[in-house]
Amino acid sequence: MGDNMNDKELINVLIDKVADLQRIKSAPDKDAEINKQLKLIKAKLEAMGVITTDLEF
Repeated sequence: MGDNMNDKELINVLIDKVADLQRIKSAPDKDAEINKQLKLIKAKLEAMGVITTDLEF
């Protein structure tokens, strides 16, 4: 998320987050859905040059 994110971009990101959480909540295999979404997010971050190896808790 850039420093110059406007309100519409932020709303779009938050709607995506709500949709992601709803998919997890309704998934028959919640762990598999979480892992799938984590892979997608990490791929997007890495495509933008963000190192994701330090994001593990």
